[in-house]
Amino acid sequence: MDISHFSSRGSQKSGQNLPPTRTNRNTYKFFASRSSSVTQQSLNCSPQNSPFGVPDLGHPDLIKKPLKMRSFEKFKIWVLLICLVFELGYGFYLPGSYPHKYGVGDLLNVKVNSLTSIDTELPYSYYSLPFCQPQEGVKDSAENLGELLMGDRIENSPYRFKMYTNETEIFMCQSKPLSGEEFKLLKKRIDEMYQVNLILDNLPAIRYTRKAGYFLRWTGYPVGIKVQDAYYVFNHLKFTVLVHKYEETNVARVMGTGDGAEVISTVGKDGSEEPGYMVVGFEVVPCSVQHAPDSAKNLKMYNKYPTPIKCDPTTVAMAIKENEPVSFTYEVNFVESDIKWPSRWDAYLKMEGAKVHWFSILNSLMVITFLAGIVLVIFLRTVRRDLTRYEELDKEAQAQMNEELSGWKLVVSDVFRAPSNPGLLCAMVGDGVQILGMGVVTIMFAALGFMSPASRGTLITGMLFFYMILGVAAGYVAVRLWRTIFCGDHKGWISVSWKAACFFPGIAFLILTTLNFLLWGSHSTGAIPFSLFVVLILLWFCISVPLTLVGGYLGAKAPHIEYPVRTNQIPREIPPQKYPSWLLVLGAGTLPFGTLFIELFFIMSSLWMGRVYYVFGFLLIVMILLVIVCAEVSLVLTYMHLCVEDWKWWWKSFFASGSVAIYIFLYSVNYLIFDLKSLSGPVSATLYLGYSLFMVLAIMLATGTVGFLSSFWFVHFLFSSVKLD
Repeated sequence: MDISHFSSRGSQKSGQNLPPTRTNRNTYKFFASRSSSVTQQSLNCSPQNSPFGVPDLGHPDLIKKPLKMRSFEKFKIWVLLICLVFELGYGFYLPGSYPHKYGVGDLLNVKVNSLTSIDTELPYSYYSLPFCQPQEGVKDSAENLGELLMGDRIENSPYRFKMYTNETEIFMCQSKPLSGEEFKLLKKRIDEMYQVNLILDNLPAIRYTRKAGYFLRWTGYPVGIKVQDAYYVFNHLKFTVLVHKYEETNVARVMGTGDGAEVISTVGKDGSEEPGYMVVGFEVVPCSVQHAPDSAKNLKMYNKYPTPIKCDPTTVAMAIKENEPVSFTYEVNFVESDIKWPSRWDAYLKMEGAKVHWFSILNSLMVITFLAGIVLVIFLRTVRRDLTRYEELDKEAQAQMNEELSGWKLVVSDVFRAPSNPGLLCAMVGDGVQILGMGVVTIMFAALGFMSPASRGTLITGMLFFYMILGVAAGYVAVRLWRTIFCGDHKGWISVSWKAACFFPGIAFLILTTLNFLLWGSHSTGAIPFSLFVVLILLWFCISVPLTLVGGYLGAKAPHIEYPVRTNQIPREIPPQKYPSWLLVLGAGTLPFGTLFIELFFIMSSLWMGRVYYVFGFLLIVMILLVIVCAEVSLVLTYMHLCVEDWKWWWKSFFASGSVAIYIFLYSVNYLIFDLKSLSGPVSATLYLGYSLFMVLAIMLATGTVGFLSSFWFVHFLFSSVKLD
């Protein structure tokens, strides 16, 4: 787990100081020695020493050692390696989470992100409004591909502080007289409740408001406010920077930051040790202050404003008017805090009703585990009873068996008959394996802390990277399933590989392109630039497609799965059913939906309400339970269809668990109507539904693949475990 942001409470309880101090370096040496010893033992390829190799049966000690004892030794080694990984995680920062120490008077640069609003969900550039621009010009500070895909546009700003130096009445600039278009745009952004997002040392600016005796926490501050018929802009910012004294002195080290590496020394010019500080909090109070236009005529940026400025957030005074300028000022106050650097993200990660959140998740997990256990017990007992009954019939009444048989044994000659549209099924199963693998690996890395909220965009970047790499698995599974359906015939494997490489990415490309045109038309920063579009297409055709073809080649070379029974040339007629089989298939998605609907609410809130999602450990547990329940539901549905002599189980097993996507989409529509009431405009609603459709398609492929593969294993096991004539 990433202890830089998510495990700060545990680190404080254990008395560890997470910055890489001298004690931590000794801890690293200790664990490194243990790691090297374990690695040497594991990499020793001699049969008698390797715990993972084949033992030398000629060795007298190994002859006497039972097999269970050797398995127990392997288990101990795996436990040691897992504990080693977690202990190293508690002793060191994971990538992207190194602290930056500043000396007194060092320059602190504030960055700006896109203007955001939960009313429209359309981000816009900070400098699209008539705000002050830096003297050196606007520069882009995006660090990875994920930031651009999320619509973040991080840029430099004119706000500059000096570490531990309080300043007041600092003049920024005076805008030009507002033109008619600027005046209308500013009023529109205020009506749509747009927020200004500032960043200092990778910490977003946070704002506290008091309401009914409670403190509410917000990220960023509003552009302005409307009072009756007048519009007021917040043109004076009162910053509070919380700092914590660096605990290790007289050491010069290289610290990695987002702006590059710097060598920071804590030794002053006269040889005395000067304290260094780390930023552990960034708060802002916006105020609307009336400035006299004549007072700012001869002032330059960072000059002191000639008259005192009183920041009162309960009153507003700076009304915007057409053809009149707006002056911007700020003040900054540094406060030494007891908050340690690993705990500085706690204020952002706290969620209202946290106890309800944990209780709901745990309650859901217990209920779903209980239901899954019941389904599993019933399923095992039913299948075991049928197998026992049919085997007894084989022994007692060989001549009359065909007359007395009923249920799934009657479809023995048709159960492995090729389904309709086998190429599409293979492509969808291959893409499902790719998406499911991407989700599991990404959530595991996020749970370990490699993709924390402090590292913006790393979650999307990681998902994109893992998806491309797992193209090998998609091609392999799709082609091997194709060869299995056609009894080892490898013809057409290239076509199947291309379908697997282009089916889901092609649909996603169409959806995202359509939504991108809407964003382009709205001049939103959420629109993917054309150059980034070209990069994504190159990643698709130069990395993902070749890897999928490589996986298909490996699948064509791998042996196919042989059927335990033969298939007749003439298909058996399916008897009429009392109820439509597809109705039961669609209803089967309710149980998997019950495993994730509570967690889905928090995910939707983080995506559309501007909240931070961080409980990836619970999400990993929910995902594992979802896989188990999807497999069990699909197995039961497949068995029920076989019992009524319906041998067309291929697609039904896929959609039995994949139908959970229908309920997720209905939940998304419900969330749009009842939770996103303020979402205004057809463009915003179209974007929401488009992204929801994209998410639902990926979930359908992943869950459907789980159900199909588990059903395929069950059918193969069932018909290979009973004697058939």
